[in-house]
Amino acid sequence: MKKIEKAIDAIVNKTMEMDLTWDWPGGVAYYGVAKAYETTGKDAYLSLLRARIDELIDVGLPKHWTVNACAMGHCLISLYEATKDEKYWDLALSKLDYLRNHAIRFGDRVLQHTVSSKNDFPEQAWADTLFMAAYFMLRMGVKMGDQDIINDALAQWHWHIKYLQNPETSLWYHGYSNINKDHLSGFYWARANAWAAYTMSRVLPSTPGWYLYPYAMDVQCAVRDQLAALKYLQTENGLWHTVLDDEESYEEVSASCGITAAMLNCANPLHKKYIEKAMDGILKNITPDGRVLNVSGGTAVMRDLEGYRNIPKTWIQGWGQGLALAVLTASLKNQAPIN
Repeated sequence: MKKIEKAIDAIVNKTMEMDLTWDWPGGVAYYGVAKAYETTGKDAYLSLLRARIDELIDVGLPKHWTVNACAMGHCLISLYEATKDEKYWDLALSKLDYLRNHAIRFGDRVLQHTVSSKNDFPEQAWADTLFMAAYFMLRMGVKMGDQDIINDALAQWHWHIKYLQNPETSLWYHGYSNINKDHLSGFYWARANAWAAYTMSRVLPSTPGWYLYPYAMDVQCAVRDQLAALKYLQTENGLWHTVLDDEESYEEVSASCGITAAMLNCANPLHKKYIEKAMDGILKNITPDGRVLNVSGGTAVMRDLEGYRNIPKTWIQGWGQGLALAVLTASLKNQAPIN
């Protein structure tokens, strides 16, 4: 496990050198740093994270929250749990209030994916929302012992499964338009599948008495079938294409991290060989100085296949760093063997 610990250390340090702010790149990145602290117990990681969040608070908060910006709520929960400093909890509560009372919803109170204060994507559900908002709401609801919040969070998975998971393939589309009643361009984008798989893999362990919640049972079956399908789409390098069933699209590392982390969390023994192969491929895409390579840039629901194929993967990204930390900490926790 020394190889994993060394990679975690390098990624944390490189991540904290990045100037990430109150939006989803920082939210995913700092979620990963928080997981690194919680898994390894290294106080240095907590100190780095706390210093950065304090700095962001000092320079000023955004005027408006969005679904994407609520991703930062994850590290606020972790900071509050570690330090008991109420300022982190108060900020987390402000994000929760936004999601519960002010965020745009449609249909059966489904969260519309928002990236700004504008109504950018009317009545659209994106898989991304599950990490940025639903998983955060679930964590808050469990911590507060609030059944209404827990049920609201679980309902987001229920409806996103209905809208986005193809029952014939068990794979997830990137987005759904409630206005057009379609999946927009209709591609199985890999990172959308990672957001879905990873968050679903966290529902059962995060929810005490999960078997008492019918929507949690939806999640249990949805992730079971999704992972069973995804294993057959793994490449020879242990990764997944950015469009899962398009062999001409590039292998994408952030999605591969999220999918592999979900497999580790679900701990199905039939996935062991796929996990080992994936971990080898992921580690080959982490530089000694902690840069996670071959991570696609921020991706809207693109118009066509070429749109997904041509998203650049040149730069290190907060979500790549964070999802790499998610899979490495899951590996460390589960003692997954590495080739």
